[in-house]
Amino acid sequence: MGQITLIATAAMGLESIVADEVRALGYDCQVDNGKVTFVADERAICRTNLWLRTADRVKVKVGEFRATTFDELFEQTKTLPWAQFLPVDAQFPVVGKSVKSTLFSVSDCQAIVKKAIVEHLKQHYGVSWFEETGALFRIEVALHKDVATLTIDTSGVGLHKRGYRVRQGEAPLKETLAAALVRLTNWIPDRPFVDPFCGSGTIAIEAALIGQNIAPGFNRDFVSEQWSWIPPHLWDEAREEVEDLARYDQPLHIVGFDIDHRMVDIAKTNAQEAGLADLITFKQMQVKDFRTKEEYGVIVGNPPYSERLGEKEEVEQLYREMGKTFAALDTWSIYILTSHRHFEQLYGKQATKRRKLFNGFIETQYYQFWGPRPPRSYDKLSH
Repeated sequence: MGQITLIATAAMGLESIVADEVRALGYDCQVDNGKVTFVADERAICRTNLWLRTADRVKVKVGEFRATTFDELFEQTKTLPWAQFLPVDAQFPVVGKSVKSTLFSVSDCQAIVKKAIVEHLKQHYGVSWFEETGALFRIEVALHKDVATLTIDTSGVGLHKRGYRVRQGEAPLKETLAAALVRLTNWIPDRPFVDPFCGSGTIAIEAALIGQNIAPGFNRDFVSEQWSWIPPHLWDEAREEVEDLARYDQPLHIVGFDIDHRMVDIAKTNAQEAGLADLITFKQMQVKDFRTKEEYGVIVGNPPYSERLGEKEEVEQLYREMGKTFAALDTWSIYILTSHRHFEQLYGKQATKRRKLFNGFIETQYYQFWGPRPPRSYDKLSH
């Protein structure tokens, strides 16, 4: 196949973290709103799907062009190298979206793209009808300011679906965002890590995966594993690399607690499914009861936001209690995600840094309270 252009899609605010992960795998990349683009070979499809913790999907970019009329969309789609990617029996549904573009009818755009691809494949394969009984190639036509980008999804189910979340609470945090919250801290695996609002355990589980360098995709499969132009040995080699680079003997001190015992049970079930049950301690506890003699730890919390009526006073009281409890942890670094605009005043301290992130459609701030750097003697003791 040779070199292909790939796009790792990202939630708003996470692009730079996804780009760091792509570079860490050895690929140069370009960062745009909502996506990270890079050129690589087929092996990269296997490796990025297995390793990217904070990306939503990995897509093959088939082409990009300006289109303000349906004729332009049809003709330019038809000239793209579809037969390079789609075998004669391919299933190729077309999905679409349109933002600030002349061609705003998504259903019409989808139909035209489908028709253009069929015409291209007819000429290439010399057949007039396609059964579409083979492997799945989900095509997307995305129009933004009159530029059409045509891609094929290589992931299948979104990358946030790691395969370990058997049960979840009412407002679960996406695994990709949870991983990003951990990535944005100064935590290293030798230090204690605490999630005081663990819910279904996602942040603690993602921290354990990061701490032992376990690839997030180790426990699931991907739609592109069925594609004939990616040789099976590339997937085998990518999975061997995942196994070779995991640090299963890295000791971790990760604790998750929650006021709701039902959530604690769910978190334990999910950790067990991920094969990490012996690495994470989950318990029922209120934030105000948290005490520790440990030093230089990291707290990452996604507390209630008071988005619902009637919860405001309760949540604001919780933030005050957090401020008092965490004030005693003078060597710790504390990271809190919330949409509450007056969080710092209630918490009683100004953050070292804030970062805007989206939890689903909710705009939040990630408040970062940096603790002191551990002395060298601490690092030596902890090794």
